[in-house]
Amino acid sequence: MENLDGTIVTTAAPRIGADLHVASAQVGLVITAYLMTLAVLIPLSGWLAAHLGARKVFLAAIVIFTVASLLCATSRSLGELVALRVLQGAGGAMMVPVGRFTVLMKADKQDIMRLIAFIVWPGLVAPVIAPLAGGLIVTHASWRWLFLINVPLGIVALAVAFRLIPSTPPSNPPRLDVTGVIMTCAGLAGLTLTAHLLSEPGAATIPAAVLGAASLAILAATVRHLLRTEHPLIDLRVLRLKTLRATIVGGSLFWIMVGAAPFLLPLLFQNVFGWSPVKSGAIVLFIFVGNIGIKPATTPLMNRFGFRAVLTGATAAAALTMAAAAAFTGSTPLAVIIAVALLSGVARSVGLSAYTTLGFSDVPEAQMRDANTLSATSMQLCSGLGVAVAAVALRAGDPLAGLFTAHPGQPQAYSVAFLVLGLIALAATAGAVRLPPDAGSAVRTRPGPRRTEKAGVQ
Repeated sequence: MENLDGTIVTTAAPRIGADLHVASAQVGLVITAYLMTLAVLIPLSGWLAAHLGARKVFLAAIVIFTVASLLCATSRSLGELVALRVLQGAGGAMMVPVGRFTVLMKADKQDIMRLIAFIVWPGLVAPVIAPLAGGLIVTHASWRWLFLINVPLGIVALAVAFRLIPSTPPSNPPRLDVTGVIMTCAGLAGLTLTAHLLSEPGAATIPAAVLGAASLAILAATVRHLLRTEHPLIDLRVLRLKTLRATIVGGSLFWIMVGAAPFLLPLLFQNVFGWSPVKSGAIVLFIFVGNIGIKPATTPLMNRFGFRAVLTGATAAAALTMAAAAAFTGSTPLAVIIAVALLSGVARSVGLSAYTTLGFSDVPEAQMRDANTLSATSMQLCSGLGVAVAAVALRAGDPLAGLFTAHPGQPQAYSVAFLVLGLIALAATAGAVRLPPDAGSAVRTRPGPRRTEKAGVQ
């Protein structure tokens, strides 16, 4: 629910604008308000879970998100819808990271790989099915159903969570780092807004660049504060763990590519190939098929070959699919496009499962809260940045294509944009190659003597 609602509204912007009597461009505030609230409040989720108890925060988050979704569907003005999206984002910001922390906080190292396999795939599915789901809803029903579909899902989630999640006492954390909250919120909000401005058609580059530079300066000051204060909002010292640090850096690059590709492909299919929204959404859905199809094999692959080999292969395969997409034309056989989409889904699923598992492989239980918060924040931020990177690459495609062809046009601009995404994936590959061979060995279950010795057999 949380990931789907970040992008599904894009398809319905014209319908929402017409119904609320505003320009379609203004509806972008509905997306920005939601993504900004997520980015700003996720860092606070760890402290709240420690202060109030993870179960209370998680159940309250589901209620807030579900009620806000229902209220969004009843909105009568743009201002009302934006305000309710902020409330919805507040629920989402607590729901996903606290839910993941609840799963991982008491897990044995040997179980983390299997648990991550279940936790990661909803984040992979959402940006892929959003174009098709949004297109079908706005074509055959009211845009208000974009939010109403969350109500039955939220009710089921609340009932299941109420029954399964144990009650844990608060851990009596130190006083809230108010300065850290303010600085983190300001920096993340500015960077999220910058990403949104850059992703908008006809974006004003200079104001966006100024805002982005200011946001990065604030975040740099925030890092300095978090490293010096005694009880920071997020303890960045957890980045001394090499596997977590590699995951934050390489995983962030990979997440940017993962978030950008499902945004660019439907645009290519509709704007260049002339396909309908439903057809383009259906083809992109094959990424989801690849995600799910490879899922049973992700854990055996990591156990058999190790994280370095798996991440190197997954990121390189993702780069290869972006290069293949850059070569798509209107005459490319549909079977080839589907095959590339399937391989892209496989690479996404394996790569993100491996990155997420590796990130928690060496984290002690006492530092799991900070590691989880940091991981969730970077994931959310890079998912939003992916769309901005794709939009900027697409706009830069025309002048860059002119360097290689005498007649640059829209198809060449898309080719350049996909090649940029391929280079980002290759940057992640370079980091994966530098991992030590035994990275993440604490969570791997190897076949052979080690397993039999554990069972007491010589």
